[in-house]
Amino acid sequence: MTAAGIELVLASTSRYRRELLARLVSGFRVVAPNVDEAAQPGESPAALATRLATAKALAVARECPGTLVIGSDQVAELDGLAIGKSGTRDAACEQLAASSGRTVVFHTALCLADARAEPPRAYDAIDRTRVVFRTLTGAEIARYVDRESPLDCAGSFKAEGLGIALFERIETTDPTALIGLPLIALGRLLRAVGVALP
Repeated sequence: MTAAGIELVLASTSRYRRELLARLVSGFRVVAPNVDEAAQPGESPAALATRLATAKALAVARECPGTLVIGSDQVAELDGLAIGKSGTRDAACEQLAASSGRTVVFHTALCLADARAEPPRAYDAIDRTRVVFRTLTGAEIARYVDRESPLDCAGSFKAEGLGIALFERIETTDPTALIGLPLIALGRLLRAVGVALP
């Protein structure tokens, strides 16, 4: 609940997004969105992230009238193709080997659905973060994956943890976007609908 008495809902079960949102506000509710996350034919990584963030926010907004619902989605892109969560150790090592010495673009989309209106009004934003990887050896990749087990992360690394050691540089306007929720853009959207921050 915000200072103005508006209930906030995070449309995500991601612990990373929960931790990030807690930096801005307290007392929010978490509701899992029931959304098919499959890409549509010919859909670009940026379009996929935007569509999914909006779908998640609006799906939960329909269940939670009178609230503000935050949806987010992140899609990593290498050579124009989306790369998702690896899920297995071998796939994580393969993803990192493919990214070695190259640039991966992370599209982190955000949607704020205002369910005080009927139908809910959606406000969106997207952050693009470029991650330039060092040239990595097989041994470095294996050590990293074994130590941090980043199987639930797009691109198979955790920038907030040891993953930072894999990079030459990060080019971004919002460092929180790479972790999964762009707080600068979210702050802007929340202020626009009447939430006082800080």
